[in-house]
Amino acid sequence: MQRGIKANESWAWRARIADYLSLERNVTIASAAIFLLGIGEELWKKFLPKYLEALGASAPIIGFFGTAEDFFDAVYQYPGGWLADHLGRRRSFLIFIALASAGYLVYLVSPSWPFVVAGLALVMAWQSMASPAIFAIIGDALLRERRAMGFTLQSILKRVPIVIAPVAGGAMMARLGIIRGVHTGLLITLLLAVITAVLVMKLNVTIKRAKATNIRGVWQSFHAVLKRLLISDIIIRTCEGMTGVLTILYVTNILGFSVARFGTLIAIQMVTAILVYIPAGKIADRVGRKPFVIATFLSFALFPVAVMLASSFSILVLAFVVGGLREIGEPARKAMIVDFAQENMRARSVGLYYLVRSLSITPAAAIGGLLWKIAPQVPFVVAGIIGVIGTVVFAATVEEQYAS
Repeated sequence: MQRGIKANESWAWRARIADYLSLERNVTIASAAIFLLGIGEELWKKFLPKYLEALGASAPIIGFFGTAEDFFDAVYQYPGGWLADHLGRRRSFLIFIALASAGYLVYLVSPSWPFVVAGLALVMAWQSMASPAIFAIIGDALLRERRAMGFTLQSILKRVPIVIAPVAGGAMMARLGIIRGVHTGLLITLLLAVITAVLVMKLNVTIKRAKATNIRGVWQSFHAVLKRLLISDIIIRTCEGMTGVLTILYVTNILGFSVARFGTLIAIQMVTAILVYIPAGKIADRVGRKPFVIATFLSFALFPVAVMLASSFSILVLAFVVGGLREIGEPARKAMIVDFAQENMRARSVGLYYLVRSLSITPAAAIGGLLWKIAPQVPFVVAGIIGVIGTVVFAATVEEQYAS
């Protein structure tokens, strides 16, 4: 009798947690899929430049590889959304996992760097094509007032691997060498891909029949508020992109701290983001999205300036805490995108949103590099100014009634 009461209390406690975190079955499965493949990819992803170098690639080729990665990340978004709307969430997920797994195999057997570059076109199928489908699943499964919390779970499970897997991957590279270490990581990822595919088979999402329309029709379906959010988002991501690849150079070359210390700063940034996700997501669902999106955009503006002004490692730690706070309104922003996407073209709308955003900010890193030649501090100052402009644009153009 007492054992039965305890079992019921335990079940009720788990049910309350699941309700608090919006752990709907399909959202949980999709988030777990992100986590599993994220663990695998982050074991070797940060070490790919060294892998390319070991296979004979020069610095310009490695730079081209990074550009190609950004390009695929942009152009794969809409096709991924189209497949998710037309074939269903589960079938499209399985296609993305299969394509990415084929890419892992190409990486694994590559005798020279051109094969790795070719394999990138397959590997990016999971990272980029699956993104609109994941957004759509959260929109399909959760009511409007619970979506920010759903994106909170997805965001946490996406970033936990970034904190833990590169450490294990680095130890593996140190022990086995770059080539054997990357190969071992790829084998682990292939195993996790199989487990992820089995998990995805349990998805059960019913969607409305996809509306037959072209990309222009999808754009015309965008709510005016979604277009305004996109404009401010582009400005903010230009701020981020202008210094994203330069931050490690500023910390190590200008401020004189080691690469290991920079790794510590990245970990601090990720941990900060993870800690703020749950309370921010829960409050955003209750009081509205706009204050949290403003806080996120303002943190984007402050981060490059804080890095530039840092005169000691302790102040730099505070700067990277600010960097982590850039995520405080990300679940709210993602929920807004889904809120304003028409149900029968939800995944395509998300894909088109990110396609436009990613292509628009492509020149930002190159502009930052040119400004660095004037003085290393210049791109950080300019990025901060652009970030403030993006924050003001969002605050002035997106009304509170549409962001709640």
